[in-house]
Amino acid sequence: METEHLPGAPIRVFAADLQDAIRRRAEEIYIQNGRIPGRDVQNWTQAEREILEQAAERNQRTAIIVSVNGVKYVGAYRPELADGYVPGEFAVGASVPVRLKGDKMYVKRPNGKELETTIVQKIS
Repeated sequence: METEHLPGAPIRVFAADLQDAIRRRAEEIYIQNGRIPGRDVQNWTQAEREILEQAAERNQRTAIIVSVNGVKYVGAYRPELADGYVPGEFAVGASVPVRLKGDKMYVKRPNGKELETTIVQKIS
């Protein structure tokens, strides 16, 4: 089995939730800065930048590609939920134990733990 790593892909964020988060953060900025009137646009712009950066960081996913009998499986995982797994634990082209179950792919790591991923693509 050969392995490769793909860069993360953002998870969809719903517009209403995003707008609400930006509004709340803009209000916090307004209060923190002493309730200075006439800075609505600046407060909103700063809040929007901060919230979008946070959303991008939180929703970052990473994927690993594992080839099993000529079929490539792309398994996505969230780094913060990967129990310390970091890309590079598997050398490209290395043979690794893999277990497939439904839409999940479990890759046995060198330390004996399994990296649980969600299969997001199957390439024949």
